[in-house]
Amino acid sequence: MKLFSGRSNKPLTKKIAASLRIKVSSLEIFVFPDREKRVRVLDKVVNEDTVIVQPTSTPGDKNYMELFFITDALRRSGAKSIIAVIPYLGYQRQDHLFRDGEAVSLEVIVETLQAVGISKIISFDMHSVKIPSLFKIPIIHLSALPLFAKKIKEMPKKETILIAPDKGGLRRVKILSELLGGMPFGSIEKNRNLATGKVSAKKMEGDVKGKRAIIVDDMISTGGTISTAANLLLEKGATEIYVFATHPVFPNGAKETLEKVKAKKIFVTDSILVPEDKKFESLEIISIADLIAEAIR
Repeated sequence: MKLFSGRSNKPLTKKIAASLRIKVSSLEIFVFPDREKRVRVLDKVVNEDTVIVQPTSTPGDKNYMELFFITDALRRSGAKSIIAVIPYLGYQRQDHLFRDGEAVSLEVIVETLQAVGISKIISFDMHSVKIPSLFKIPIIHLSALPLFAKKIKEMPKKETILIAPDKGGLRRVKILSELLGGMPFGSIEKNRNLATGKVSAKKMEGDVKGKRAIIVDDMISTGGTISTAANLLLEKGATEIYVFATHPVFPNGAKETLEKVKAKKIFVTDSILVPEDKKFESLEIISIADLIAEAIR
């Protein structure tokens, strides 16, 4: 087996390689003055099973193109199979039509991933359980929820409730509840303006008064949903708040929003590389490398 890394999250690739006890194989990625790329595989891969690690987070377009080119280079170099480890699948929130006249961007991505010659995809906590069904190639859809359950079990004993920050997250919270032996859960009724992206929330299901409230989501982007949810939980009487989310998308401005969230800890995974300038005091990063290595084995 040969393991390759795109440039979007090399630290994660190194952790996976360490777990598998193999080295990261060599690629040459040359960037021309006009920003076009030329990709070359430097290791011999004829009749080898190969793995590429490349989350397609910001900038998604750039990271997808790099993934496509690496895949093509491996295929042309004689690789027997190509597994794409895409812990964060870019464009996954654009999986259906929201308004007339829009593209279904994720379907374009799916078609391209299949066309370039990928044999199998490994990904984490996709935004919708329907997304794997869009693919005609095998998908291993992993979850960080067992890692979150382990962290929660390590917390001091206290009456706790799990909270989905919107109705769409209820399935995720129910699974985590089961992993925690039936921990109580509730949800917030979130409203989002599709034109402006502004989030509001005034209603919720579940009693948080006097309890530790744990917000669970698949990703944190701008931090608006988390901030709105945390404020509502405090208004309803929660005594302390924790946040668990798989993907730290963190566009510019997210750090400033998240620093103001009144949460003791905000846990995310290394599915996306968080640069030093986007980290903040309450942030804690959990690695998914061992889960990926196990899936590759």
